[in-house]
Amino acid sequence: MDGQQAYNMANREVPKRRRLGRSAKLRLNLSSSILAEVRKGHSRMLRSRGITAVIAACVVALVAALAGCGQFSPPYMKPLSAQTQALLAEKGMTEDSPVLIRIFKAESELEVWKAKDDGRFYLFKTYPICSYSGDLGPKVSQGDRQAPEGFYLVSLDQMNPRSKYHLSFNIGFPNAYDRAYGRTGQDIMVHGDCTSAGCYAMTDGVVEEIFILARQALEGGQAAFQIQAYPFRMTAAKMAAHKDDQWYDFWKNLKEGYDYFEISHLPPKIEVCDKHYLVNAAFVNRAARADPSGACPAFERLPVSRAPAQQEAAAKPKPAPIKGYSASLTKPLGSILRLSFGPSKPADRAFTLGPATPTVGK
Repeated sequence: MDGQQAYNMANREVPKRRRLGRSAKLRLNLSSSILAEVRKGHSRMLRSRGITAVIAACVVALVAALAGCGQFSPPYMKPLSAQTQALLAEKGMTEDSPVLIRIFKAESELEVWKAKDDGRFYLFKTYPICSYSGDLGPKVSQGDRQAPEGFYLVSLDQMNPRSKYHLSFNIGFPNAYDRAYGRTGQDIMVHGDCTSAGCYAMTDGVVEEIFILARQALEGGQAAFQIQAYPFRMTAAKMAAHKDDQWYDFWKNLKEGYDYFEISHLPPKIEVCDKHYLVNAAFVNRAARADPSGACPAFERLPVSRAPAQQEAAAKPKPAPIKGYSASLTKPLGSILRLSFGPSKPADRAFTLGPATPTVGK
């Protein structure tokens, strides 16, 4: 390459880049924006599809779970079974009518009573108690593993739908009577399962029905329902059988409430004064208040209104005894008729009289 060619190569003009016009720039910017939005939209769409897939999977799982369990609801919100509803209707009772509970330790039974339109309580059902701890007699102290006896009240805030024993309600121990004697303890329940440490265990299925009946009564307007916890059915015979027990005087006091309810089918009015249950009484001074540990104010017994069944039983005349005959059917006929048979030696081919009273079962 000669000098002129080298000069021309070194000094030639480099062609300038073509400058874009305004409209071209606008088109390019618009295309870039559209492309960016498309990319963003695609990303959002992918995320949205992922979220939708997760939600759909959750819905499918929930539906599958519900299909497996049937119509799910918490145990305390379940309706009563069709059989229980039918029994209520048969007895002329409603689901939300007031309830009353009686407990009998020795018999291991819990009774639910329901009020009817006349205001009196009628037996709805008797349930077996699966387990209670301790012996006959009241609860005295925390940790004695003894189930209480006495008169207690249960309001809506004592109902526990989240019990570790399925469902439960706190019976209200210690009450004013218990506190007057310095008795201690807490969280004494009627609950499910079949293990007890001072409570009344009913099994899950049984407590579920009792809980629902109680809840419906409280939600229906009953302020609180009464629990009467007894050592046994307090008949005269059973009281006599326990006359030497250390708790006999306490049980005599409980029997006042037992007898009142047996006759009237009404919850006994209970006050606590002089360390004693005062049953079915009103203070002469209406403004007076009971002091559980102090002397009872002057009071008067209220009249007892007999339940219709008790009225019929009291009015029904007893059959008069037949004159000339013993009330006992176990005596020999000869002694009843005042006949005397002397000793005799039976002759051959002679018949003898056997026992005047035939032997049962032979």
